[in-house]
Amino acid sequence: MAAITASMVAELRGKTDAPMMECKRALTEAQGDMDKAEELLRVKLGSKAGKAAGRITAEGVVTCRIDGGVGALLEVNCETDFVTKNDSFLALANAAVGLIAKSNPADIAALSALPYSQDGFGPTLEDVRKGLIGKIGENMSFRRFKRFAAGHQLISYLHGTRIGVVVEFEGNETAAKDVAMHVAAMKPVALSSAEVPADLVARERSVAAAKAAEDAAVATAAGKPVQSPEIVTRRIEGSVQKFLKEVSLYDQSFVKNDKQTVEQMLKAAETRIKGFTLYVVGEGLEKRVDDFAAEVAAQVAAAKQAD
Repeated sequence: MAAITASMVAELRGKTDAPMMECKRALTEAQGDMDKAEELLRVKLGSKAGKAAGRITAEGVVTCRIDGGVGALLEVNCETDFVTKNDSFLALANAAVGLIAKSNPADIAALSALPYSQDGFGPTLEDVRKGLIGKIGENMSFRRFKRFAAGHQLISYLHGTRIGVVVEFEGNETAAKDVAMHVAAMKPVALSSAEVPADLVARERSVAAAKAAEDAAVATAAGKPVQSPEIVTRRIEGSVQKFLKEVSLYDQSFVKNDKQTVEQMLKAAETRIKGFTLYVVGEGLEKRVDDFAAEVAAQVAAAKQAD
């Protein structure tokens, strides 16, 4: 049996980007035949997706595609920021958002089943995803997407690759672009106060009530007068109204001119916003915490085994 050297492992890894130990196993199975080992890896890479599937994917990119009156916004996640700069990962994300705009899949499962080939993997988007997991060595997933085809004008804004906004509008394109940038910066949750989700309003009211109760307890302990229930109620509602203005797009101070609200800017520009969608990478997801010392130790151990 041919001896498997570190240089052979390094050569195969350079060809495939597969993890070091996978390269050594493939070369061993192929008895040192480089071409056969590469073929074995191509077959086996997809199986690594199952091993990686449980790992947290809180990094990633947001990508957008607008073609005429149809658009799509997509978040694709991975484990580390390094992969967000990988050409194959970015090609997958850009292809997927294009497929959403073109094919109108119902959900992530339907998106994953669409025909697509890349880097020798296919014939579906899911096959490519699994193949790249093995090739790159990190879990990756399609988290969420939205397709726009309601007949409104569309404008997008991407802040790097981590924040993406699509605005549906009627009127002035420059004003709509300004709104998209404003949304990325100020992160409103609704167009108007009336559209803020009820659970957010209830949570804010609960916080304000708890603060009022705490103030009353402090006043009582200090022997000071306690505010009447009517005043306390007004204070709570005042806090809620302040919150609504802070998170409602129309009520926010416009980032380019804090002397006017977004609603006032839009009125002057004769522009109407029909809706907006904001994606921030990893929003609401658990973040991965790396133990770099352990990772380096593992890589050193793997390198010694390959020699």
